[in-house]
Amino acid sequence: MKIGPVETSPIGPQTAAERKAEGGKAIDKRGADAGAAASAQVQLSPTAAALASQGIDEASFDQSKVDRISAAIRDGQFQVNAEVIADKLIANAQDLLGKNGT
Repeated sequence: MKIGPVETSPIGPQTAAERKAEGGKAIDKRGADAGAAASAQVQLSPTAAALASQGIDEASFDQSKVDRISAAIRDGQFQVNAEVIADKLIANAQDLLGKNGT
């Protein structure tokens, strides 16, 4: 995840529908011709394939917590504590860089 300024698309602010209405080709967000068939091949690593085949089991997340957070967001009650998020991002970065103080 990158934190910083949002990069703009080299295509510009027009949507595919706007370009098509002006007589141009409809181009999707990746810059590909929207009318062309997908030709990219994706191959998962053995680790990714193993993780994908496991799927999500009921023990991997707390559905009631997801429901509570979803309801809070929907009702406009969800509050974000930016200080806690920043502290955890810094701790995570330090951990990844091996600077966790050990």
